[in-house]
Amino acid sequence: MSEDFNMSMRKFLKQVGVTSQQAIENALRNAPDSEGKSYEAKVVLTIEELGLEHVVTGKIEG
Repeated sequence: MSEDFNMSMRKFLKQVGVTSQQAIENALRNAPDSEGKSYEAKVVLTIEELGLEHVVTGKIEG
């Protein structure tokens, strides 16, 4: 893989991580009684041109 590919991949993943964290924090902040609860989370990454669909699941503690 080229250096340009590596840089664009890192930039994309950083953007995904930062914006996802912000969205989750905002949702928890606006949810009533979210403290101490756990939430099932799912992220789906798709790249249609490559036929890629990657699913990540996990639990987030409020």
